[in-house]
Amino acid sequence: MRLTVTLIAALLAALFAITGVAAPRGKMDKLQANQYAWSGAIRWGDFEGALSLIEPGYREEHPVSDLELKRYEQVQITAYRERNSSADKKGGVALRDVEIGVVNRHTQAERTVRYREEWRWDETSKNWWLVTGLPDLWDGE
Repeated sequence: MRLTVTLIAALLAALFAITGVAAPRGKMDKLQANQYAWSGAIRWGDFEGALSLIEPGYREEHPVSDLELKRYEQVQITAYRERNSSADKKGGVALRDVEIGVVNRHTQAERTVRYREEWRWDETSKNWWLVTGLPDLWDGE
């Protein structure tokens, strides 16, 4: 019986390792997981969900109004491409430059917006937070 339980546990651990289902283990794994969640939320137009990844203090200092959220509903994201990234694990800062394809739902005009994400490690919460807010999809308009 003990051998069977051990064998099953070993097989499950191997399966999780192969499929990548294992929980993030390190600081950089957490950064990658948060950046993936952020880019997914932006790609799918879930800007309210994306707000949950912004550092709480930043959200308090720069609240997003209902009107601003309604404005984000007027666009469709067509692309989210990482162009450059760097991370200082010891310093707890990561930068990522991205290009976001944006289509205005009313005019069907498409444009590309460049955006720099700045992530900071919070030792208290053991979490990476975005400290640059939602991307300005109307930059230059």
